[in-house]
Amino acid sequence: MEETINQVPTQESYKYVISIRFRNTNKCYSFGTNNEEIEYGDYVVVETARGVELGEVVSPLRELKDVEVRTPLKPVLNKATAEDRQRYAENIELAKEAYTYCQKEIERLQLDMNLISAEYTLDRSKVLFVYVADERVDFRELLKQLASGLHCRIELRQIGSRDKAKIIGGIGPCGMETCCSRFMDEFDVVSINMAKNQLLALNIQKLSGQCGKLMCCLKFEDDAYKELRQGLPKLNAQVEYEGQTYRVTSMNVIAQQAKLENRETVQFISLDDLKNKAKVKKVEPPQPKKEAE
Repeated sequence: MEETINQVPTQESYKYVISIRFRNTNKCYSFGTNNEEIEYGDYVVVETARGVELGEVVSPLRELKDVEVRTPLKPVLNKATAEDRQRYAENIELAKEAYTYCQKEIERLQLDMNLISAEYTLDRSKVLFVYVADERVDFRELLKQLASGLHCRIELRQIGSRDKAKIIGGIGPCGMETCCSRFMDEFDVVSINMAKNQLLALNIQKLSGQCGKLMCCLKFEDDAYKELRQGLPKLNAQVEYEGQTYRVTSMNVIAQQAKLENRETVQFISLDDLKNKAKVKKVEPPQPKKEAE
């Protein structure tokens, strides 16, 4: 490594900003550098809040003056050398051993936690263990055993079920790799109202992903469905169409078709006709019966 932490320039002295992506994540992070030889696809050694790490450059150099920086930039220490990349590969194997060691200690101490992954920083000064637990875990004794057995600093980080699914990955009901592990870098709020807006059957089991939460893809199409349904009556609304009264029993915004029913007939019309030719009837609430005087 060509620079030490003490030699790192201040943010104001950086000339360039680059985006870095780390292993097992889709999120990109910005770092400052003055090295004009760094290119897209290079591997670099950077200082992070967790320690010294190796990451992949996923953007061209951008001049700092042309970029809006919202948080203080951490530095790029140097382009990864052959030694850095060799150490990185060795760390992956060491992390497997650390994972096994930690798992045995968890079982010995009978802790109610599910260990997900282990990862060394590039300089091997710290190991990060990621786990899932339903309740708060007292892992003070575990920390002591890990620090003693691995001879480095230990960080235990609890994550939720969605983050777990993102790390582990898998195949969704669509037959493709799960969105969270393939391209998502942040999780949005997903509500059951999105399923209602898309006129889906409210079967929670079928609407849930591997994490047990509502599938993220419900969010992806929600805005499109809101736009397509603008000006349309709600399901089960009573409408007057071509001189008859119907109830709107179903809508398919993709096929642009609605189903209207009454006691005598059923017919399918376009959503354009439903919006422009059908008139929504106001249903008066039942009046309370007057008590006999």
